[in-house]
Formats: sequence, C-alpha cells, structure tokens
Amino acid sequence: MSLIEKLQWRYATKKMDASKVVPKEKLEQILDAIRLSASSSGLQPYEVIVVSNKAVREKICTIASNQSQITDCSYLLVFAVWDTYTAERINAAFDMTEEIRNLKSESGTAYRQNLLKNYPTRDPEVNFTHAAKQAYIGLGTALIAAAYEQVDSTPMEGFDPAALDDILNLKKRGLRSVVIMPIGYRKTDEDWLVNLKKVRRPKDQFVIRIE
Repeated sequence: MSLIEKLQWRYATKKMDASKVVPKEKLEQILDAIRLSASSSGLQPYEVIVVSNKAVREKICTIASNQSQITDCSYLLVFAVWDTYTAERINAAFDMTEEIRNLKSESGTAYRQNLLKNYPTRDPEVNFTHAAKQAYIGLGTALIAAAYEQVDSTPMEGFDPAALDDILNLKKRGLRSVVIMPIGYRKTDEDWLVNLKKVRRPKDQFVIRIE
C-alpha cells in the first residue's frame, strides 16, 4: 500500500486485540520516527514513556474513563513535556548539536543566547503550552509511522493528567503528561468503527490555494 492508502486504512481504534502483540522492531521504528520529528529550535522538549507493564496500564485505565485500548494494547505511549524551559535544558540541546556537528558558529551562539534570555524567564505555563505543541507534532508523526507499519493506534486526551503524572512519577522528572497513544492491533469483530467509511472534508473544501 502507498502511504495515502495506509492513512486511509488508519483509524482511531476503539477495540484492540490483547492476544496480538506488536513486534518490538515495529515499536522501535515508531519511536525513532517520533525522535526524528520536527520541534521548535530543535529542543525536543518532551519525552515518550513506553508503558508495557500491565498493572501500571490498569491503573492508568481507571483515570482514563476505563478506555479498554489502554489495557488491551501492546504498548501505551505517553507524551510527557518539560514543565518549563530552563537554562540547563536549552544548553544541553545546543551542546549536543555542536558536538554532533562539530561546529560552533557565531549565529548558533547568538541563537542560544536569545533563547536563554527569553525562554527561562517566561511564565512556566507559557513554556508548558509551547512544549505541548511540540509534543503534538511528535504525536502526528507517531500516528503516521504506526499506519506505515500497519499498527493500530488511538490518540487520547481523555484522561486525568495530574493523576497520570502521579502514577508515572513525572513531577520528579520535571515532566507533565499531555496526550497518550495506545498501539496494538484492532479486534475487528468487536470494534464498531472498523468497517465505517473514513469521513474527511473534500480536498477542495480543505485546501486553500493561493496562486
């Protein structure tokens, strides 16, 4: 299938088959795709937590409206963003860039200093919101990567973030959860959505062309 055909195949899976396990190599491909996602200034201000432990997923299910995908999936991906931008986090990102590229330029130094001047001094909630937007870019990449690997997935916001942060002890890591994504395989005989046609606006009502 082409990429577009795979995206046509993809849908927000409502019932997953707990007896079918996503191969680890497919999981790693999806995680690498997320890691390679774009992010503002290349800071990658979020982390992806892979929850395979069944007992932990059962706890998460109770604070997520008991959505069965959380317990029936192979892996639960939790997108957790930095609680704020700090000088340490910004410097670490720029230091890594300079080391990998073996390059230190005046423009790079000026860019770093500009972020150091403006980001850490902003309200932490402003920084959190900015970081969350970057995580959603990663989520979009994850959905496409999962479809490419013909792995089912469901993006979810229907959970208690504060409770999830407690379950995963995210505050200690300076992280806050924003969105979760179970991956697994659809249970076709129990998923009411599986055979329904995908509904999207026609391209001529969705794309504005300025020529």
